[in-house]
Amino acid sequence: MSRLPVITKRVLTSSNSENSHHLAPAPKKVRREQEPQRCPTAVTVIGDKRPPVASGRASLYKSVRGAGAATVAAGPSRAVQKVPTASTAPKGAAKPPAATKAGGTGAPRRQAWDLKGKVSDMEGKIRNYQTKVRSVNEENELLKGSVAQSRNRLSDLEREVESQKSKICGYEVELQALCGVREDLKHMTSEKNCLQRELSDLEAKYKVMETLRDSQEAELQTLKMKLSVQDSTVTRLQTSLTNAQEEVRTLKETVVEQKDELHAGEMERRRLHNMIQELKGNIRVFCRVRPLVDGGLSSHIQLAPSDNKSITLAKTEESHTGKSADTHKNYHFSFDQVFGPHASQQQIFEEISLLVQSALDGYNVCCFAYGQTGSGKTYTMEGEEFDDSRGVIPRAVQQIFRAGEKLESQGWEFNFTASFVEIYNETLRDLLYTGKPSKRPEHEIRKSNNEVTVTNLTYKQVCSEGQVLDLIALAKQNRSTAQTAQNDRSSRSHSVFQLQIEGANAGRDVRCKSTLCLVDLAGSERMVKSQSQGERFKEMTSINSSLSNLGIVITSLANKESHVPYRNSKLTYLLQGCLGGNSKTLMFVNISPEPDSFGETLNSLRFASKVNDCVIGTASSNKK
Repeated sequence: MSRLPVITKRVLTSSNSENSHHLAPAPKKVRREQEPQRCPTAVTVIGDKRPPVASGRASLYKSVRGAGAATVAAGPSRAVQKVPTASTAPKGAAKPPAATKAGGTGAPRRQAWDLKGKVSDMEGKIRNYQTKVRSVNEENELLKGSVAQSRNRLSDLEREVESQKSKICGYEVELQALCGVREDLKHMTSEKNCLQRELSDLEAKYKVMETLRDSQEAELQTLKMKLSVQDSTVTRLQTSLTNAQEEVRTLKETVVEQKDELHAGEMERRRLHNMIQELKGNIRVFCRVRPLVDGGLSSHIQLAPSDNKSITLAKTEESHTGKSADTHKNYHFSFDQVFGPHASQQQIFEEISLLVQSALDGYNVCCFAYGQTGSGKTYTMEGEEFDDSRGVIPRAVQQIFRAGEKLESQGWEFNFTASFVEIYNETLRDLLYTGKPSKRPEHEIRKSNNEVTVTNLTYKQVCSEGQVLDLIALAKQNRSTAQTAQNDRSSRSHSVFQLQIEGANAGRDVRCKSTLCLVDLAGSERMVKSQSQGERFKEMTSINSSLSNLGIVITSLANKESHVPYRNSKLTYLLQGCLGGNSKTLMFVNISPEPDSFGETLNSLRFASKVNDCVIGTASSNKK
């Protein structure tokens, strides 16, 4: 039940009765709300205190106190909004507007001195509230009875719900038991179906097996007849097998004999090949003339058409007095082979291919190019990327690997190790080094057991021609070159390519070890013509010094001196085994055809003649 809104009425009293007619009830503070309709308010008298009034009105107030404030406040509120009021008004505040009557009709506010009128108004309100209280009490009694009935009905429903819950629990237990029975029934039904299918399959298989048995019995009879025929065939084949085995044994013996003959023939070929090379000389010199830029040959170089082993330099000198005619001087040189300007790379390699073959036979082979700068040494040794223009080094590598593959059919196995080093300003540099330049190691030439080695040098195991060509390309990028007045891209160092070859024939217990050494020397030049300065002058001085020491070593070997100064330069020390040791050596002397290179050409040919006259010891094969 809702409570009635309460408005507290406060009556001010005064100790001086004479001034009582000047006192007025305290103003009531009413909150105004923005609502479409304002509900009437009720006034409840709370407490026993009353203001002093005439004795004739005491009976009226007693009846009001009999109702009690609590009873009035307990009445239900139907669509009546409680309006809070302020207990006191602040001092100096304006008087609030006159309160409306309980009946909801507006009436003019009575004057402060009209106490009798105010009392009559209050009595009317009290009567109205008492009527409302009685109606609310009656309604309250009716609601109490309804609540009691609802509670009784609720208790009955709860008891019925508990009864239904207990029944439901029983039904759930029975349902679970029935579900279990259903699952068992389904399982048994599926097992029955499976067994029936298996039985049908077994019956079908049994029929198939019966049919198969009949067919196999028939086939068995056929096989028995065939077996008797095969027995006779086996007997005949055994006789043939015996004859074939005897023939195979005879063929194996023949193969062994042929292998021996082939090995003996290979050894004889190597001996005769070495004999031919020795007859040609263990150190040979080839001369190659570079063509002019516009093609052809200069007039001061004369090549005999019918003689491919001689070359003549012709020079005309003017008379110093002017009275005599000009003097013609001819310089004749003879070498193992002279190639004109029109000779191709293939023609040149054909002349040294037999020398390269000796490397696989166990002989140390060295081939190097000598000449002034710009005479075509690098082109002769390395060439270009095109097949027709490839030089000695790539062609020699190709021949080595192809010949090694052919010898594999005779039981030979070869291992190849490649290295590439350059001598720059009397300092060794590893051309296959790929690390940081600041961490490049130092190298030294050492000789032990008649073998010359270089410390901290990169040695790469190679098994194909392509791997070697990749290393040659890497070395070509790392090699020191510079531009001079005579050559736009002059080699400023000596490059030495070495391919170590180790071969073994396990069936013959034969091993061989050799080294193929291919050298591209830096070009000799004169300061007046090359116009070298600074670092280029230092490089030129180092190159000319090493080439001069090479000439001294060649002269010492030609004169058969007891002491040969190999240690005077890094170049001669590194090539010690090729020049005076157990090696077959070939030297290319490259000359330039320009008339202004006459002096350098003459010096190169004179140096080559010294080398050609040099006789070194007979090379022997490194076999075990």
